[in-house]
Amino acid sequence: MPQLNHPKLIKLLQQAYSAERAASFAYIGHAASVKNNEEKIAIKQIEIDEWNHRAEVLKLMQLYNVPVSKYYEIRFYIIGKIISASCLIIGWFMPFYFAGRLESGNVCEYFRMKYYFNSLGIIEHDVLLYEMGMKEKEHEEYFLKQIKNNKLLPYFEKLFNWGNKKSFNNIDWDNQQPVDKSDVYCKK
Repeated sequence: MPQLNHPKLIKLLQQAYSAERAASFAYIGHAASVKNNEEKIAIKQIEIDEWNHRAEVLKLMQLYNVPVSKYYEIRFYIIGKIISASCLIIGWFMPFYFAGRLESGNVCEYFRMKYYFNSLGIIEHDVLLYEMGMKEKEHEEYFLKQIKNNKLLPYFEKLFNWGNKKSFNNIDWDNQQPVDKSDVYCKK
């Protein structure tokens, strides 16, 4: 098996793998906390997407002999379970808000992975990583749409730097760049 000589990429793969499980756990609690059946179905689909991302990241890790981090697995397991349980007690708005904020940052994880692989001359994962990044953006858009007119959003946006006017990525959902022109995304 080929080895990756890129510590940042290895760490990012390990974190993403474990964090996807945490997100999946969080969405289980989130779906259980909402009363609207359409919201339940949408959140359940997002949970499934996160499990799928975890499986894809694991395939990449196995391909390059990157070990699963026990530390990240335990850490993100606990985080996911706490978030899942908290969704049942913190009301409707905050789970939607923080899910959107989290997804906003997750978008760039996959684009950074793409750039790191590309820096090693590896381009065969570009489409997969692009699609996973865009799926995270789709999730961000869904959660923002649910709360965009909520009276609490301006206050949370000021406090937590995400909302109608702020995002942790620079993807314009309505004017998406194709894979071969996506190098403009998430560069800081």
